[in-house]
Amino acid sequence: MRFLITGSLLIVGIVHLLPLVGVLSSDRLTTLYGLPFSEPNLAILMRHRAVLFGSLGSFLIFAAFRPALQPLGFLAGFASLVSFLWLAWSVGGANESVGRVVAADAVVLFCLVVGFAAYGYLHFKG
Repeated sequence: MRFLITGSLLIVGIVHLLPLVGVLSSDRLTTLYGLPFSEPNLAILMRHRAVLFGSLGSFLIFAAFRPALQPLGFLAGFASLVSFLWLAWSVGGANESVGRVVAADAVVLFCLVVGFAAYGYLHFKG
């Protein structure tokens, strides 16, 4: 059971690290999301978003190996994934690149649910 908990947080953490390359340049952001980021203000915001995703991903990976932090890791992972998926669904019209991010996040959310179920079973069986 414990490997499901650790594995799910690792997967979610690694996926959250992927956008970190966007901090390097607007060209990297364009590759990630299929949109131009030539407007400086948008580039600043999106590159900062990449840093935040890197921070969250690092925390999730750290929490995967620290049982005391796992509940917070699950909470942070759910907050990130569910909010993004809800926004993508409610706004609609995502391009192909963002659509791939939506699909990947849906799969990652499933992994997180499996890990959280294992966590619940391990800690609350009884």
